[in-house]
Amino acid sequence: MKIVYMGTPSFAVKPLEAMHEAGYDIELVVAKADRPKDRGKKMQSCEVKCCAERLGIPVETPEKIKGNEEFIQKIRDINPDLIVVAAYGKILPLDILEIPRLGCVNIHGSLLPKYRGAAPIQRAVINGEKETGVTLMYMGEGMDTGDMIAKAKTEVGEKTADELFVELCEIGSKLLLEYLPMIENGTAPREKQDDSQATLAPMVFKEDIDWTKSAHEIACLIRGTECRTLYKGEVMKVHFAKEGSGSGTAGTVISVTKKDVEVACGEGSLFLKNVQLPGKKAMDIDAFLLGNKIEVGTVLG
Repeated sequence: MKIVYMGTPSFAVKPLEAMHEAGYDIELVVAKADRPKDRGKKMQSCEVKCCAERLGIPVETPEKIKGNEEFIQKIRDINPDLIVVAAYGKILPLDILEIPRLGCVNIHGSLLPKYRGAAPIQRAVINGEKETGVTLMYMGEGMDTGDMIAKAKTEVGEKTADELFVELCEIGSKLLLEYLPMIENGTAPREKQDDSQATLAPMVFKEDIDWTKSAHEIACLIRGTECRTLYKGEVMKVHFAKEGSGSGTAGTVISVTKKDVEVACGEGSLFLKNVQLPGKKAMDIDAFLLGNKIEVGTVLG
């Protein structure tokens, strides 16, 4: 079975490695083009491209695929039996979807039909879901609307989006390897999605903390994306916080110990656990307090 694999971030690395280790014939890897990174604007390859090069698999990084006849013809020339996609970052046009005889399958980081779109893992955390997972699905022209093959679940708990990325990457790899033989021989199950239950997962961006929200809402937001607040006129990133039951004016520091800084929210409170000031490394709060004095009554935000 000849396979073309399409993916970009770290979430898509493990499935590629797993198929390669299992001996599958991966003819080509398609990833997003190199992008400038950080202040130096040095061009950097995505994780999947780096993985493919390490494994000795040919890589293509087209800037666009829709209407890109040269690229589409390359896929036709390979004549793959199957295209496997994991967080590639672009919607595949019908010209590509119709090429492989076994279709195109996608490893999606949510329990479809919930969280269709670009940021399913982050949105599940931000929205306070108790569980999430991976769906292996056949691809159609819509965004994550195809028939489902299988799902695997995990609890969210207090995991960050980054921690879930790692876990779901492993789960998705195992799910793919389990069902690839069935996909190959045509016995894989197909379950249509209930579109009435669908929700969207648009891209996430940096967020300013609104301390008038509940402690639970803010804690979920912090675990799901990069969050910031103002501390003595500086932008302080908050990487992790735990919920408390204290009360006070929203955004006000209501208690300080050697190991904790408690901030009042609209409902409940948050214990800041890991923070970062501009130009500094992220620090656990006890280490941060050794060089930075935070007093009760300090207002953040």
